[in-house]
Amino acid sequence: MQNYDIVVIGGGPAGLAAAIEAKKNGVDSILVIERDRELGGILQQCIHNGFGLHVFKEQLTGPEYAERFIVELKEMGIDYMVDTMVLEVGNDKRVHAMNPKQGYFIIDAKAVILSMGCRERTRGAITIPGFRPAGVFTAGTAQRYTNMEGYMPGKKVFILGSGDIGLIMARRMTLEGAEVIGVAEVLPFSGGLKRNIVQCLDDYNIPLYLSHTVTEIRGKDRLEGITVAQVDENRRAIVGTEKYYECDTLLLSVGLIPENELSRQAGIEINPRTSGPIVNESMETSVEGIFACGNVVHVHDLVDFVTEESRRAGLNAARFVKGELKAEGSEVSTEAGPGIVYIVPSKIRVENIETNLDLFMRVNNVYHNAKLQLISDGKVYKEYKKKHLAPGEMEKVRLNKQQLSELGNDLQIKVVVEEVV
Repeated sequence: MQNYDIVVIGGGPAGLAAAIEAKKNGVDSILVIERDRELGGILQQCIHNGFGLHVFKEQLTGPEYAERFIVELKEMGIDYMVDTMVLEVGNDKRVHAMNPKQGYFIIDAKAVILSMGCRERTRGAITIPGFRPAGVFTAGTAQRYTNMEGYMPGKKVFILGSGDIGLIMARRMTLEGAEVIGVAEVLPFSGGLKRNIVQCLDDYNIPLYLSHTVTEIRGKDRLEGITVAQVDENRRAIVGTEKYYECDTLLLSVGLIPENELSRQAGIEINPRTSGPIVNESMETSVEGIFACGNVVHVHDLVDFVTEESRRAGLNAARFVKGELKAEGSEVSTEAGPGIVYIVPSKIRVENIETNLDLFMRVNNVYHNAKLQLISDGKVYKEYKKKHLAPGEMEKVRLNKQQLSELGNDLQIKVVVEEVV
């Protein structure tokens, strides 16, 4: 059995940032485990720029962003394993893993940081009728084929779902010479960042069909075409609005799911709204000594936010190992009020806050001229005016330790709407 103070599961942007921060805060015995052949996670296939504006104050591609952390990790002498699959994490913080070189082995850790990221929803999750022809991919799979493996998924492409990966792949396929017919979105608003709608669709005259979905896939061996229909407010196809598009490729960008099989095995309490672990101000889960950060907790739209959150997890895992994290004291519970889907963290132990705490949240609709209200003990404690709120763009509220100590035992955040579009 191997022994480490901290084991980080996942070598993507979250795991790298957490491991480096833990090392900077006085813990030397750290191991990062990555199941892929290299560190960096999903960033390695994101060759477009736009990363790092918050953390590095400059535009980087995904591999460039990852490289900065990989270089720092290696310079600091932090141990890592690639091509290694974690099979189980016990609530005793024992990590069971295997790889081709060592076979099956167990690592005994004092603290564990979960940073496994998320996975894409597939065709099976949205039940589109038809055969199973070649040419139907998730957008992330097509991105890896194109950017890392050197394969072109197809020549005539339609995209279902307007998540950021789908929008980016609309531009990528166009730049590679494919014809992108359009993007359909079942919701009346896009799930992606506004900048991606402009830069990836509008700049290339690719139409976005809101309140539309794919109702049929045609073709047996290779995709031949799809039927797209308008949907009503219950997301049901409206008869008579069907339109057939001939294409050889369908890319699915229909949502991301936090990768939490290991979390459930460890007995960690899962938030039904985020499908990720319930965490507190220290990014600690319901199991003492097991922390979580990044997309495994909730799906982020900016990797810079992943880095900020993961640094907090690494710092507090180090504090836990050194016995500096306080388990007792006054606690504030956060609650998602009207208009808010979720808030992370769910619990706040004020004694563990050093200076500030960022609360991350998403709204459930597109709002204009609205307010975010913070309510404690039935009274409006603070409010923020917002010209624009959208589900595709995560909101962040920063409170300092003094403000948090003034709250009661509960903090509800809700959207007060003056105009909805």
